[in-house]
Amino acid sequence: MGVVTQEYATPAAVPPARLFKAMSLDIHNLFPKIVEPIQSIEFTQGDGGAGTIKKLTILEGTLNRHLDEIDAEKFVYNFSIIGGTGLAETLEKIQFESQLVETPNGGSLRKVHVQFFTKGDAKMSEQDLKASQAKVEGLVKLVETFLLANPDY
Repeated sequence: MGVVTQEYATPAAVPPARLFKAMSLDIHNLFPKIVEPIQSIEFTQGDGGAGTIKKLTILEGTLNRHLDEIDAEKFVYNFSIIGGTGLAETLEKIQFESQLVETPNGGSLRKVHVQFFTKGDAKMSEQDLKASQAKVEGLVKLVETFLLANPDY
């Protein structure tokens, strides 16, 4: 098994508390409404704390997400994609560590550290890494747009 690491940060024009609520605490309610490929998110184990497993039904199949760590005070949300038909056959799992920090203008910066655990001697191409980053950054921007349009959320 190999491990490929990726790090990046995505700015957003909303405070960390609002972005954290939408992308971490209420993801199971909000994402099926605003992220077209996500049809549903259901709890299969746990109640939303560390150890919780959620099944995402997406257009391409399913993804199983394990919540590794959550800290609402520090805006930390770490999870792993551990299975499902949407996980590439060349991957054991994908582990995401993310933290939101406040920016001087009152917005957020979402710092992400991703590890792709490959099966055997499988490799991750630069194109695969760029596509993964683009998906995550696109989700942040989608949620940012929703929050700016819905200030009472």
